[in-house]
Amino acid sequence: MANTRWFKAMTLALYALVFFSLGIYIHGAFNKPAIQGGGGSHIFAFPTSVGAPRDGGDPADSPFVRVAERVTPSVVNISTVTSGKGRTPSEQFRPFGNDPFFRDFFDRFFEGMPHRRQQTSLGSGLIIEKGGLILTNNHVVKDADEITVKFADKHEVKGKVVGTDPKTDLAVIRVSVKDDLPVAILGDSDVLRVGEWAIAIGNPFGLDHTLTVGVVSATGRSEVGIATYENFIQTDASINPGNSGGPLLNIKGEVIGINTAIVASGQGIGFAIPVNMARKVMGDLVKKGKVTRGWLGVGIQRLTPELAKSFGVNADDGVLVSQVMPKSPAENAGLKTGDLILSIDGKPVKEPRQLQTLIAEADIGKSLEFSILREKEKRTLKIQVGEMPAL
Repeated sequence: MANTRWFKAMTLALYALVFFSLGIYIHGAFNKPAIQGGGGSHIFAFPTSVGAPRDGGDPADSPFVRVAERVTPSVVNISTVTSGKGRTPSEQFRPFGNDPFFRDFFDRFFEGMPHRRQQTSLGSGLIIEKGGLILTNNHVVKDADEITVKFADKHEVKGKVVGTDPKTDLAVIRVSVKDDLPVAILGDSDVLRVGEWAIAIGNPFGLDHTLTVGVVSATGRSEVGIATYENFIQTDASINPGNSGGPLLNIKGEVIGINTAIVASGQGIGFAIPVNMARKVMGDLVKKGKVTRGWLGVGIQRLTPELAKSFGVNADDGVLVSQVMPKSPAENAGLKTGDLILSIDGKPVKEPRQLQTLIAEADIGKSLEFSILREKEKRTLKIQVGEMPAL
């Protein structure tokens, strides 16, 4: 009887050992790393991070490192001083408002004190011409009496405004230098796709030449309330006060935008002016000291759902003409109030800001083909772009 029990115990132990070994074999087979190359099926491996060197190589092989080394010398720190006649001290300190009795008291109390004030601001800029031209934001240099430009090598020089364009929040300044300056390469913002790498370089909070990385979160952002002409690139690359005027770059190190604003109430939401828009603006500022823009002479409005239904289209299928100005390019070409502009040179028009930007950036005198809907019938008009009148 004892031998029988011993035999059963040994048999059970042997079975347990066999099943245990089989389990280890099967586990190893399913979790064995796939061999890349060769025949047979294999598991797809995640690609190596674009920011990391391959096979433990030199960290300098990282694209981010190469972008930093290539572009950082062309990014400058811009500080300004605004000193001018401001409010008198009595106007700045009136705890009782404009009550006549107290107003006269404080005016006499502060009489004879200096009436001047001084403010400083800090931003970034991008060298666009080796002789000393620098692109930045208008709000960085607005009303500045003194501009100081500090280069990557810590050398400082005084700058002078060449021209400003508040409608796009861009400005060009000039510095006098003996040697050629390193110039950034401008890319093409029209080919940007959501999800591409986005790299910002600037001077946030006065921290010189800081690099941050994110992606292009969106393109063609408008109605942000920052400028008259808005066609922003949205990015989650960290942009903070002091980054204004600095470049937004792609992974090749090409400038795709000029950083201009952040959403104060949200993290990871920054905006940059597309470089193609900036290219035209800075060209006009350098050549003429001002920007000339295209003009049709129309008032336009967004389609409401009710209006869209009456036209038999979707709400984003066009922009409605609400007014045509006398003797304007639009009137001369036969455009009428109530027409629905569907496309310009084959490009669909979806909202008023887009139409406004397309015309503003068009060359003066250029003839554009408009596809319109009038009384539910499609028509084509050729309109020659005029120059926007000075206000």
